[in-house]
Amino acid sequence: MNAAAAVGLPKKPRPLALGLARGLGVAATAGVVLALTGAFGTVDAPLWQRLTYWVPVMLAGALWGHVCSRLIDRWIDMDERPWLTVAALTAAITGPVSLLVWFVTGLVFGGEVYSLRALPFMIGPVLTITGVMSAINVFLSKAQPVQTHAALAGSPTARFPERLPPRLRGAAIRAVQAEDHYLRIHTDRGSDLILMRLFDALEELEGLEGAQTHRSWWVARDAVRDVARGDGRATLSLEGGITAPVSRRYARALRDAGWY
Repeated sequence: MNAAAAVGLPKKPRPLALGLARGLGVAATAGVVLALTGAFGTVDAPLWQRLTYWVPVMLAGALWGHVCSRLIDRWIDMDERPWLTVAALTAAITGPVSLLVWFVTGLVFGGEVYSLRALPFMIGPVLTITGVMSAINVFLSKAQPVQTHAALAGSPTARFPERLPPRLRGAAIRAVQAEDHYLRIHTDRGSDLILMRLFDALEELEGLEGAQTHRSWWVARDAVRDVARGDGRATLSLEGGITAPVSRRYARALRDAGWY
């Protein structure tokens, strides 16, 4: 149980759930707009039919896009290569969604669209919509870093320190860095590796004051000694000579929270 739960506050939704909900909301809105405008030759159909067609198709595409985004994020750093991320997402989404659009178009509108000869004509519109939606998600979405908070008086403390190796038990945690399937824990007594995902560690770090500064880093707030800016990004200097990057996606939220 974290500090919020201890005092009866509602548990914050996971960033993954928030991102999915936001993506579905954008997709549903785009589906309504496409239906109202009669996009891609659907203008002659009744409005109810256009809504029945566009909104489910856009929601299904968003779900598949979310899966693709999670997979691509393991191999491509969105901050370092945003255009490559857009291209990879567009390529991964377009093929399966084109098949889906071809099938759903046949169900809703019937006629010649069930013919395989109609399938190539679905690729262009799907490619266009997918490219635009991918660019919006990569360049315009404002990701919120996970921020953890010191335990309130009388509430349970953070669970993560219990995972420290025996030689580091009781040490002050300065940062946690993801390295493949492992986490490198930086402390005032040195560092060591444990087998764990950062995504899971962030929940157990609740009770310590800190924040995710990058997709691969969590930093303790009291460990920060200086901040350097250059090449459009910031780098945090921590106690012990550790440097932690600040993601462009998280920079504004951290700045608003007073980190630098």
